[in-house]
Amino acid sequence: MRNNIQPIIQRIGETDQIYLNGNTPELALERADLRLQLVTLSQFRQEQTHFLQEAIVILERARIEFDEMPVEMYLKLSLHLAKAYMIYYEISKDQKFAIITQQILKPITTDLNGEVYFFLAYASAVKNEHSLTRHWLGKYLKTKEFDFDLFNIHPAFDQYRKLDWFLNLLKSKMH
Repeated sequence: MRNNIQPIIQRIGETDQIYLNGNTPELALERADLRLQLVTLSQFRQEQTHFLQEAIVILERARIEFDEMPVEMYLKLSLHLAKAYMIYYEISKDQKFAIITQQILKPITTDLNGEVYFFLAYASAVKNEHSLTRHWLGKYLKTKEFDFDLFNIHPAFDQYRKLDWFLNLLKSKMH
């Protein structure tokens, strides 16, 4: 595992040096993503929390720092931010991170992006909002980003797997 971490840490140093000369949305996305990679590789909660907090600050700042950026880049930053908060939820089991995820993503549901719908369903499931989970999963199912395996195995949806509506969603996608 040490072999995986060293190139990431080296790249963090490089991107942080580039940042000192000026920031871009793309650079912010890369800097945050590198830290999220370290979160998944770390086995220590304190390290995970530290890297998550850094990634969140980088992403939050990038979303407001630039007057103009392509919608697609704003969407990428927002999705990475939602991912960071849901990883934070997984580490802490604190539902406030699911609430924050919903607040980040609800304003951009008009983009018909499957990943947005997936993370909204995930956050709703965490909060035991059954109707919203069903709603967002139904929308996710209709997008090109739909991932059958992810839909079928993600643990956030375990409580729904035997319910008729969930089985019907699965059946509808299989046909």
